[in-house]
Amino acid sequence: METWDLIIVGAGPAGLTAGIYAARSGLKPLIIEEKIAGGTVGDAPVIENYPGFESISGAELAQKFVAQCRKLGAVIHEFEKVETLDLKGEEKIVKTDKGVYKAKAVIIASGSSYSELGVPGEKEFKGRGVSYCGVCDGPLFKGKRVLVVGGGNSAVVTALYLSELASEVKVVHRRDTFRAEEARVKALLGKRNVEVFWNTEVKEIKGANIVEKVVLYNAKTMETFELPVNGVFVQVGEIPNSKLAKEAGVEVDDHGYIIVDVRQRTNIPGVYAAGDVTNHPVKQVGTAVGQGITAALEAYGYIRRPYYYRQ
Repeated sequence: METWDLIIVGAGPAGLTAGIYAARSGLKPLIIEEKIAGGTVGDAPVIENYPGFESISGAELAQKFVAQCRKLGAVIHEFEKVETLDLKGEEKIVKTDKGVYKAKAVIIASGSSYSELGVPGEKEFKGRGVSYCGVCDGPLFKGKRVLVVGGGNSAVVTALYLSELASEVKVVHRRDTFRAEEARVKALLGKRNVEVFWNTEVKEIKGANIVEKVVLYNAKTMETFELPVNGVFVQVGEIPNSKLAKEAGVEVDDHGYIIVDVRQRTNIPGVYAAGDVTNHPVKQVGTAVGQGITAALEAYGYIRRPYYYRQ
């Protein structure tokens, strides 16, 4: 069993920032990531609201986080899945599919997963026309007709990105207004190859071997109709990856988000949480970074017990 000062579960912006500050504080941090380091921020085609960068791709920003974290000495284990957490004792035990680790403190920065529509055809055509990442799969639909489902920032940004690749972009939103930033909405509505279907939901995704069309329902006109498309990009929110934490006794709210105080502390001493997995109301890279900083400094205080630390 390997021993570390601090174990961080998740290598998104919150986890990587926590790793940077933990390493700078003199701790020996291990970051465990189920996928590739960088988190879902790497899926963003462009980020224009992160201080210091007028415009930067999510992938490039994620790479900068990872490089800085490693340069400072934090160890990152990629493609390693956490299976169980034992957090109640003085020593926290983290078991993965590759090993067992113990530490004096743990920061849970496991982020969130893409929400699904839950309609017929979605699972069947995943990877064959149904996608949850515009920047990952957008180039495959160059010159084709695509549909974006959602009304938040991620949906609008994805639609803007795809409008530069696809011949036609249809956006389906169940409400009559977007919940995205006004500047992005104006840019999207000004695109000639973009059409928005308000008050509309996807009822089914159809095709033979690949996506060929979708069945839509307009709640206002009560009309059901089919729309021919080659790809469906689902951007309808996220689900917190808090299952293991909850099973280990960490308190979550009614929506599954880990409950933290202003110092990122959970209900278990020595266990902190940061980023999209928490009940913080704003899910942005900037807020994840701030929470990661706080969690790391609080974990340092808990581990090293400096004169100014208060339990």
